[in-house]
Amino acid sequence: MNICFLMYPWEEMVPENDTSLALIHECVKRGHGVALCTPANLTIRNSVTNAFCTVISRMEKVPSSLKSFHSKALLREEMLPLAGFDVLFFRANPPLDPLMLNFLDSVKDDVFIMNSLQGMREANNKLYTAAFGDSHSNIIPTTHVSKNKNYLVQQIKDSKADKMILKPLNGFGGSGVILIEKSAMSSINSLLDFYINSSGDGTSNYVILQDYIEGADKGDVRILLLNGEPIGAMKRVPGTDDHRSNVSAGGSIQKHSLTKEEKALCKQIGPKLVNDGLFFVGIDVIGGKLVEVNVMSPGGITYINKVYKTKLQVKVIDFVESKVMDKMQAFDRRFRLRKTVEDA
Repeated sequence: MNICFLMYPWEEMVPENDTSLALIHECVKRGHGVALCTPANLTIRNSVTNAFCTVISRMEKVPSSLKSFHSKALLREEMLPLAGFDVLFFRANPPLDPLMLNFLDSVKDDVFIMNSLQGMREANNKLYTAAFGDSHSNIIPTTHVSKNKNYLVQQIKDSKADKMILKPLNGFGGSGVILIEKSAMSSINSLLDFYINSSGDGTSNYVILQDYIEGADKGDVRILLLNGEPIGAMKRVPGTDDHRSNVSAGGSIQKHSLTKEEKALCKQIGPKLVNDGLFFVGIDVIGGKLVEVNVMSPGGITYINKVYKTKLQVKVIDFVESKVMDKMQAFDRRFRLRKTVEDA
């Protein structure tokens, strides 16, 4: 099997904590061909979608540690057609580049893409979470999304709570997530001005305003779902000087067993994720409420592996191999049936 990881550059990885590297390492250990490319390296040659790839040379003995593997891997650069791969594994960081998806549209019928392009289009920003909330559902906190400053200010004033969460629509890794309080309305006005008008090109940005969930100061839960089912979870606890629990923002990791409420939430949203072709997803949960759905480059495998002494990447690559096998068997069956018709 040949897999192309569409992601960030090799040299930007933090080997000990990188989920993408754990997945790549597992593929190389199994003898699969592995290449990497960034979205900026997509190109079209003679009407065929290619990429300037970093190819990992096959290794007689693959180092067991991610850090050693990362330092010893031999890399070479080569332009390769994307339709020649069995799998495109999407691991690029947000925000999503719509033009990149247009490149990939030309190969979506030839290659298994993890996650699907249509699913990525629908779920690449925080608006997707709102799809799980309705008048009969209580799994997401009350959420407002707008560019209208006056509307957002009014929602803050009308809220029964003294605190709310403010964040940019396209942020990731906890960037831009702040806790606001009614007692500081003068600061809130200036913050909204900044968030809405900080694009620098004259356009305005959408802002998300959410009810503060009690207990958020004690951390959130990251749950990894594979094919709609939870395969691992961890609790992320904020550092002493930051309300955010993201590890990139100084948070720490603890073991976590899914509660009855969290299991029910996964069961409720799992079928939609699978139906949208979102097979590998990370969700963030606070107090049983769904806060975010991460579909572009969900992380957490290395941290969960450390605290539970497990290897979640094995389950993920097992699933990828099964999807490729299904695709190959369907192709072979179609070929045999067509041959039968032609020979009749």
